[in-house]
Amino acid sequence: MTKEEIITVILAKHPELSEQQIQETLTHEKERSGGLLGDETLLRLIAARYGVEAINQAVVEFSGILSSGRLFSGLNDVSVEGRLIAIFPVHSFDNGQKSGKFANLMLVDKDSIFRVILWNGKAEVVESGELQIGQIVRLLHGYTRVDQFGNVELHLGNKSKIEINENSQTNYPNVEKFTSKIVEITNTFNNVHLAGMVKDVLGSKTFTKGDGSEGKLLRFILADDLAEITVVVWNGKVDELERYLKPRVCLYLLNGKVKEKESGGFEVHVDSTSFVQTQPVTLHMSKLSDLKEGDIVNVRGDVSNVDSVREVTTGRGEQVKLFTFELRDETGSVTVSVWRNQAEQISVLKVGDSVTVENGFVKMGYGDKLELTTRSGTQFTVKSI
Repeated sequence: MTKEEIITVILAKHPELSEQQIQETLTHEKERSGGLLGDETLLRLIAARYGVEAINQAVVEFSGILSSGRLFSGLNDVSVEGRLIAIFPVHSFDNGQKSGKFANLMLVDKDSIFRVILWNGKAEVVESGELQIGQIVRLLHGYTRVDQFGNVELHLGNKSKIEINENSQTNYPNVEKFTSKIVEITNTFNNVHLAGMVKDVLGSKTFTKGDGSEGKLLRFILADDLAEITVVVWNGKVDELERYLKPRVCLYLLNGKVKEKESGGFEVHVDSTSFVQTQPVTLHMSKLSDLKEGDIVNVRGDVSNVDSVREVTTGRGEQVKLFTFELRDETGSVTVSVWRNQAEQISVLKVGDSVTVENGFVKMGYGDKLELTTRSGTQFTVKSI
């Protein structure tokens, strides 16, 4: 079909459109493709969006290496290169007519983060452990489709190839370039990529699903430099992440699902289709003179005074052990209250010992003076004199 014939077919099925509108769409798509796809090819893709089936049957081929920003649904024999940032487990399927297996990958190139689906035999590179996060890979002879959210994804089948490009000189950007700020999240988001630091872990719990099986969820607070949001982790992802999540851990979260809360605002849900990668932890140490009520902090100093372990009665009538000591750095001092089992463990401290406190909570104590108190995730590192 010629360019004019394709436009005529589109207008015949959609008389509400004008030829000018189609030409404007063509111009826009030509700019997006960088001139790599001809007018007829682009018009076939436009026709497919409007459900013009006779044109949709055409096969669009392009054998060069494309960046993700130039991918369209309906391309066959297309190849891309990028850095692996997420590898999902292999899953099997059987719908009564077909059976097989697949695995999902996520790559980053200069244009975006995009998803790749490996079908059947191609999924074996995930099972074998051949692919590793951080590798530069070329994915050859794939085809493109649109997912349920309108995002273009690359599929690899029997004719496709996967090459690990160990000698690539391309400097692909960090994931953070394509993540959203928490403050930008609105109800127009279906899913989201985020980068930030765990501010607090709110704990996990089990529940009974509708089919009678046991489910599990965990909540934590993720913060970036502008805002914070509650993240809800579901079922198998809880077991995967629970041992890594603690305050001050940096991570990126790919393909989180944005949900509106009944109380207003949003939260992000993490399930089997999401990927969370924790980053090496660099402790940010606070000076004692900078402590503020309500902060969760890491501090370091020398022990200047110690008390003995004693039993106290909490507001709930519970008898618990408490050990207090004074910590001092070059900017000031603070009383540290250590509760329950940790009280006995840390009570061997001596004046002059150097102590690092991770994940301590700053609260207002007696005499309207700030003090540092322990939480379930508080840790101590002691260097004795």
